[in-house]
Amino acid sequence: MEPFIVSALKYRPQTFKDVVGQTAITNTLKNAIDQNHLAQALLFTGPRGVGKTTCARILAKMINSNDSENENEDFAFNIFELDAASNNSVDDIRSLTDQVRIPPQVGNYKVYIIDEVHMLSASAFNAFLKTLEEPPKHCIFILATTEKHKIIPTILSRCQIFDFKRITVNDAKNYLKVIAEEQGITAEDDALHIIAQKADGAMRDALSIFDRVVSFSGKNLTRQAVTENLNVLDYDTFFEATDLILENKIPELLVHFNFILSKGFDGHHFITGLASHFRDLLVSKTPQTIELLEVGEDTKKTYKKQSELTSQAFLINAIELANECDLKYKTSKNQRLLVELCLMQLASINFDGEKKKSSGYIIPASYFKSNNVSEVKIKSSVSSLVKITTPVVEAPEKTEPIIKELVQKTTPPIPVIQTTQRPASGLSLSSIRKKKEHQIKLMEVTVKEEDLPNDPFTEEDLLKYWAVFVTKLETDGKYNLAAILQIDTPKLVDDHTIRLEFPNTTNKIEVERQQFELLQYLRKAVNNFSITLDIKVNETMEKKYAYTPEDKYEKLVEKNKHVELLRKTFDLDI
Repeated sequence: MEPFIVSALKYRPQTFKDVVGQTAITNTLKNAIDQNHLAQALLFTGPRGVGKTTCARILAKMINSNDSENENEDFAFNIFELDAASNNSVDDIRSLTDQVRIPPQVGNYKVYIIDEVHMLSASAFNAFLKTLEEPPKHCIFILATTEKHKIIPTILSRCQIFDFKRITVNDAKNYLKVIAEEQGITAEDDALHIIAQKADGAMRDALSIFDRVVSFSGKNLTRQAVTENLNVLDYDTFFEATDLILENKIPELLVHFNFILSKGFDGHHFITGLASHFRDLLVSKTPQTIELLEVGEDTKKTYKKQSELTSQAFLINAIELANECDLKYKTSKNQRLLVELCLMQLASINFDGEKKKSSGYIIPASYFKSNNVSEVKIKSSVSSLVKITTPVVEAPEKTEPIIKELVQKTTPPIPVIQTTQRPASGLSLSSIRKKKEHQIKLMEVTVKEEDLPNDPFTEEDLLKYWAVFVTKLETDGKYNLAAILQIDTPKLVDDHTIRLEFPNTTNKIEVERQQFELLQYLRKAVNNFSITLDIKVNETMEKKYAYTPEDKYEKLVEKNKHVELLRKTFDLDI
């Protein structure tokens, strides 16, 4: 029994024509050899598994070969490979520079391949600079790395740089098809396409996945076997989810998502795949962009068929919702609820890309415009009564009497205060003034509508109940208003007018804000509902309450004679 050799080694390219997906680089290198125009320091950079080391070995072999030599000669004695990940010290580079001086025994050139060159230390890079800039004529250096940005600029400036690109899905799929035919394996086109997608542009990864799937399914490679073995969401999952979204079947859609989670898939993986599915549907709608669809021919037909059921506006809106869910997923505390909410929003989009319209309401939109009625209030009040499933009656002269009767029965009368002034800010003095005027109007309406008593009362009664109200305020914790009401003694000007004087406008505004509660208490206390307040600002009172520092100090000394002793002892200023 022959030992098994992995496909990545068994099918490793031996010539430039076998290299997959790097045609531009291989043609450049071949022309450079043919024209004797090859640089002495080359840097191969690019993602993993795209052929950097393979191309370096092929190049090293082709440099020394000629038509008279044996084609199978690999010139191993002239090729030196150094792994910079494990040989990254200055001593290793010094040993390399010592070997560079010795010319080759066979062939024309000695080729040094330094893999993962970005792992060299800064000291090793500096020790390598002089040799790399002026190498002997018989030496060629080929550096390979996946992280070019980690190499110091002085090294980059001494190299001819070749950027290897990711291998496309179609190139990887076609190469896997050749290998499958060589091994006698029957493989579906979609199955190979999924393997190529899973490899993410790395041919070595694609061959490793191919070996794994073949070990699982044998000589018959199907799409179902590949998706089951790789545990990936196949196209059918997203096609089924999109059908449920287009049919607005929210319960079935949530059950479908729960089934996906039960198979061990991540919700983030599903929503990103769904966004990519909507993108593929969008590019399938026009012949110019259908080439951007990297799927098999059979799957491409399915995409084309489903894209005909959707509109461009729907797909753009769906992509935005799915992308927004993708961005919020990592920061969400309840990630499953986030995805379910996104699915419900997707299933609530109509084919024209707009939200569902409330066409089932019997009240036409023209009714609200003609009668100046707030649509939000009416809907919230009578939505449970007027929501129907029959077509909307289009004759307004028949529906308006019914509507008015429904509104009268279901909504209480709302007092409307008409004003021609602009609304004021809630923190401005004008807003406080308007609030006061509104409270006074409410009190006036109450007095006019009801025949309330207006019993006579004396100023002594007023002062007694005034003191009781101040005590009540202090009990309730309203110390500021209680202190303001004690600044001046209320005076009874006539049978129903109470006058108050305050030292500044701030006190006046504060009492005006709270006067409704004060008047309500006094009116009930003295049984007179025509009482009003006459509040004024007396500037002379302000002087009475404005103390100088000396006045304050004298007050303190009157209360405690030791304050004067304290001031003299420490020589304090007033």
